[in-house]
Amino acid sequence: MDDRTQQLPGMQPSPGATQQLNRTSTMGSSGMDPGKTAMGVSLQALELEGLSENTYACATESSRAHLLLMLKATGVMTGRRMPLNLALCIDRSGSMEGEPLDYVKRACSYVVDLLEPNDILSIITFEEQVDVLMPARRVINKALIKEHIQRIMPGNTTNLYDGMMAACGQISSVTSPGYLNRVLLLTDGDPTAGIKDFSTIVGQVGEIKSRAISITALGFGPEYNEELMAGIARKSGGNYYYISRPDLIPEVFRRELETLMTILARNVRVRISLSRGVQCRYVYGVSSPSIAARRVEFGLPDIERGSMVTSLCELEFEKHIPGKYRAARCEVMYDDTVSNRQETVSTDILMEFVTDRAKVEAGKNPIVQQELDAHLAARNIEKTMMGMRTQQLTAMGAVNELQRTRTMLIQSGRASEAQEVTRAMDALQSGGAGAEKTLIGTIYNIDQGKKKG
Repeated sequence: MDDRTQQLPGMQPSPGATQQLNRTSTMGSSGMDPGKTAMGVSLQALELEGLSENTYACATESSRAHLLLMLKATGVMTGRRMPLNLALCIDRSGSMEGEPLDYVKRACSYVVDLLEPNDILSIITFEEQVDVLMPARRVINKALIKEHIQRIMPGNTTNLYDGMMAACGQISSVTSPGYLNRVLLLTDGDPTAGIKDFSTIVGQVGEIKSRAISITALGFGPEYNEELMAGIARKSGGNYYYISRPDLIPEVFRRELETLMTILARNVRVRISLSRGVQCRYVYGVSSPSIAARRVEFGLPDIERGSMVTSLCELEFEKHIPGKYRAARCEVMYDDTVSNRQETVSTDILMEFVTDRAKVEAGKNPIVQQELDAHLAARNIEKTMMGMRTQQLTAMGAVNELQRTRTMLIQSGRASEAQEVTRAMDALQSGGAGAEKTLIGTIYNIDQGKKKG
């Protein structure tokens, strides 16, 4: 990108396209969409579309606008998928005895049934001690693996950190490239042995992520630390689940495994190059984006077939000479799991700076506003949870706040998250446990930006 803001003096929108100036999509250097063949079959795993909050910006003063990126997984699996290097990391502390552990064994056996000989599986259990029940090996003799699973017996306390690290060690022992690395970590309680400090555990997960290992955190029952488990998932790029009943454990394991088997893009990285006079103020839902003077970079979760991942940034613009400009160049780099190649999709974000304030008021994009409202709803949930913890809100007061948040989510098209808020409200009204665990999951899902297509 030229060091000066990119003005496009010769650009003339097609008839009827003036209101769509803030909508751009991926195009290759040839002018053809690189994700399509002549027959319309998707070749690339992802398509990128960029939307600015407003078609217009005020030319006579500084202003702000939100930028929405939408990544759609439109590629096909072509009968192939990346083999998995999977570690099951199972809490077998005393509180798991009985029905919970029985359902865990059933869930693990179900995972074995779904895996193929090219996949690699390891099984680690933890209580006060950590046991590598089965080191990393190909899934050949499924009957023998299931025999190992049936030998899991309950123990004493919960050494989550050492169990997690042992599982990551098994993943790392596989040196062959070309695997999708994932730990499934299930626990029903706070760490009570080994390292227990939140910041130490989550901080270590950042190093784990640097080794291309993600952790899906599965919290079971009313006693586990939901903030710790969501923090582990967020830092590593995995998923987070709250499992309220033992009989739901197999279903959640199945759902997660099927998600892993349909991932089309991994190691997804966004780079936004800003023109002169444009700054990034904030990236929503990202814990530690890299924001420099004219460049923003951050990672996104792996993307499976049929899903879309959105990311939202707030940009600030200096005064401009009236005209049409390229405000930002957005690139998304990722590993295509089908072709096993690194790919890039890109788009330009165009803005028209005008002196007519009426145009600015009329040019707002409702799609971007909906995404912003969803993130504001997530922040409202955080405030409500803080009010409950500090006893500034009663259960009924929290329900009233959540009713307003649920309305925001419905209006922003987040029906699934609105249902989660409803479940949390029901739990609060009945005096049952699980409201905060459900709400943590709602926040996590919004911040991830992942939607099913």
